[in-house]
Amino acid sequence: MRLPPAINPRGRGGNYVPRAGGSKADAYANPTPTAPPTSFKMPNLKMRFGSGKRWVACLLVLIIAWPLALLGWAQYNLQHTDALRDGGASGGETYLIAGSDERDAKAQAIGFQHDTDGQRTDSLVLVRKAANGQASVVSIPRDTYTEIPDYGSNKINAAFALGGAPLLIQTVQKLTGVHVDHFALIGMGGVASVVDAIGGVNLCYDADVSDPKSMLEWKAGCHDVDGKTALAFSRMRYADPRGDVGRTDRQRQVIAKTIQKASSPTTFLNPFVQFRMAGATSSSITTDQSTGIIDLAKLALTYKSATSNKLIGAPPIENMGYATENAGSAVLLDQQLSPTFWKNFQIGTLTPDQFNKLP
Repeated sequence: MRLPPAINPRGRGGNYVPRAGGSKADAYANPTPTAPPTSFKMPNLKMRFGSGKRWVACLLVLIIAWPLALLGWAQYNLQHTDALRDGGASGGETYLIAGSDERDAKAQAIGFQHDTDGQRTDSLVLVRKAANGQASVVSIPRDTYTEIPDYGSNKINAAFALGGAPLLIQTVQKLTGVHVDHFALIGMGGVASVVDAIGGVNLCYDADVSDPKSMLEWKAGCHDVDGKTALAFSRMRYADPRGDVGRTDRQRQVIAKTIQKASSPTTFLNPFVQFRMAGATSSSITTDQSTGIIDLAKLALTYKSATSNKLIGAPPIENMGYATENAGSAVLLDQQLSPTFWKNFQIGTLTPDQFNKLP
């Protein structure tokens, strides 16, 4: 009798193969089961997920540790000087930035020489965040004629030569009535270093210039420039019909463009640029004893906010060629408008139309 295939006469189902040397009937009588199908094994997700968590943890450590290490390194290399000698306050925060025209190694390396005897300030910029949150920036022309405590009246930049940072700060506070909370001094070579660290900036000036004193060679328009040209751009005044006021405009432009590029995602998120920028900043800027890298970052944000709101410029000026007996031609601030201007600067109620109107 022929048995149907795949039927086990013992009542157990399954597929069977004949034993070697046996007949088909023997196979059905003494079946040999085939190996059961291999069971499906789930991947070890726990192990893989655990490994993934370790990678994420390492990445988070790097993201957090790198900025902290960079800030610590920059803070360690930041230079300090005794500048602030009183503990008064006017509410809010005020930063005084002074650009020094003292000859330094960095400036010499790119060919610049100063044209004055002793150390003087090539630029003076007050950056303030008032108690109400308003951010504003005021450039004080370096030839501004004012009273210097214990030395009589002179150009304001002479205060630095006569008494260093402390006397300069006292002079600025007496002129404006605004307390200075932070001081930062940057040398000529420092401007070039910071601009080069971020890969240059784009600057604009609508005139051709060939000025041997500042070493600026310029074709009218906007150009991408390196640190050396940016420095010459910010120093040039003899070829500018607006003189010192024109120069303060270009100095503010250089600062604003540098901050703008430094805070852009392509620059800010690049660790190599971050490293160069932190190194250039910390080695080029000297601050008062209590001002650190975090304060400089807050200064940059305040400057950027003031630029966005167009609260940036020079104080009201009455005479660009004011004749003096002891200091030659100087800049005289407007005696009627200045008191209100400085008060509004302090309390945070400045408007763009209150800045200097002279061409």
